[in-house]
Amino acid sequence: MQNITWQLCRFQELKVEQLYAILRARSAVFVVEQNCPYLDMDDADQDSLHLIAWSEDQQAAAYLRIVPPGLKYPEASLGRVITSQFARGTGIGKELLTRGVAACLAQHPTHSIRIGAQQYLEKFYQSFGFVTVSDMYLEDDIAHVEMLLTA
Repeated sequence: MQNITWQLCRFQELKVEQLYAILRARSAVFVVEQNCPYLDMDDADQDSLHLIAWSEDQQAAAYLRIVPPGLKYPEASLGRVITSQFARGTGIGKELLTRGVAACLAQHPTHSIRIGAQQYLEKFYQSFGFVTVSDMYLEDDIAHVEMLLTA
């Protein structure tokens, strides 16, 4: 894996080219790979923090957004978690989540973190301390569970 540069920023701090790369990566994973046509831009990006792992050629190797409490859930949340296909198997997903949880807790230290996780990743998130708090539900025909990491 090439050198990675990490960036944590607000929406307004993203350059147009960076936003394009992020939306392209999210679309590649959620729409194309998972064959799930849905509207990715949900008006939560503008109020969220964005954590991006940039490759040397400025592709988004991994990404997540930190959504403030009260916007999606009463708790803070992590969402749109992706590892781009070219970066999979390198451990970058674990580093992404480690950095994401730390940044979320730094921004919202008194709030727990809730995620709507794809069910097949449940054990991955459990390894970071998340606990499943819902039954399985379908979102865009993909099995999900809600998980919580207590502050």
